[in-house]
Amino acid sequence: MAKIHFGGVEENVVTREEFPLSKAQSIMKDETIAVLGYGVQGPGQALNLRDNGFNVIVGQRKNSRSWDKAVADGWKPGETLFSLEEALERATVIQYLLSDAGQIALWPTVKERLSAGMLLYFSHGFGITFKEQTGIVPPPDVDVALIAPKGSGTSLRRMFLEGRGLNSSYAVFQDATGLARERIVALGIGVGSGYLFETTFKKEVYSDLTGERGSLMGAIQGLFAAQYQVLRDNGHSPSEAFNETVEELTQSLMPLVAENGMDWMYANCSTTAQRGALDWWKRFRDATLPVFRELYQSVESGIESKRAIDANSQSDYREKLEEELKELRESEMWETGAEVRKLRPENQK
Repeated sequence: MAKIHFGGVEENVVTREEFPLSKAQSIMKDETIAVLGYGVQGPGQALNLRDNGFNVIVGQRKNSRSWDKAVADGWKPGETLFSLEEALERATVIQYLLSDAGQIALWPTVKERLSAGMLLYFSHGFGITFKEQTGIVPPPDVDVALIAPKGSGTSLRRMFLEGRGLNSSYAVFQDATGLARERIVALGIGVGSGYLFETTFKKEVYSDLTGERGSLMGAIQGLFAAQYQVLRDNGHSPSEAFNETVEELTQSLMPLVAENGMDWMYANCSTTAQRGALDWWKRFRDATLPVFRELYQSVESGIESKRAIDANSQSDYREKLEEELKELRESEMWETGAEVRKLRPENQK
């Protein structure tokens, strides 16, 4: 484990150079890994583990779209694809990758099938951190740890196939065997992580919920919507407003920021853009900082987790979700976006 300084703070980081795939394979050679759930993270993690030579099976509800997707991805019923209950019986490692609501619902079934020495693996600190709300309290004789890729399962798989890696955090909540850390790091390498940085279950879920509601999705949609509206209110066409708000950012600028950093972007844009960005970024920071502080407090206090659990447990959750997504999808900005994407050269026949 390397000690690396980020912004003057020393952190524990594991790289693929110091922990190669061959070492990970050796550590896990006698383990059977059951990936429970084949929705958001399940496919990417399961397929990457399989391609990296680990002994992986998938547990999924039969007669579901996710079961059919698993079959389409090459998992074979009765050989590598099983019901959730049968997968649990066959495994020494449980990758608990159902949705947060799904984890709560299945927990009694999982708990009764856990035996001493097993590893209960999460990709999110939600269930453990908010145990008073979820009821997820593992027995003391199993290892409990997490690998949390910093991106979607789709991105994890795509980057793996491109020979790259998506950075992940790792944490050990409970070390019953004395081997929890090396087991979870081995699995982090196996699922295709770029490098692994150490955290805790609590810090992972606090940062994750803040990010999802903030700069990753909630805040960025809010910024998009506000700028688009101002441009449209001042007579700009939908195409121009969308290109200046979303398309240029996502297709041109963000890939360069990802490669080189925002400081490089500021140094390599026009002098007019450079001056404006330098003059305005702190005003946006100061305007949004109180909102982010309110958001973090809402996460830390358990308000956000309770809202999520309450909403996701409603019988009509899917219908209400579709209504909210429909509002986004049918907004002028994103209807314009759909048309703009069709005009990209790669999408023209």
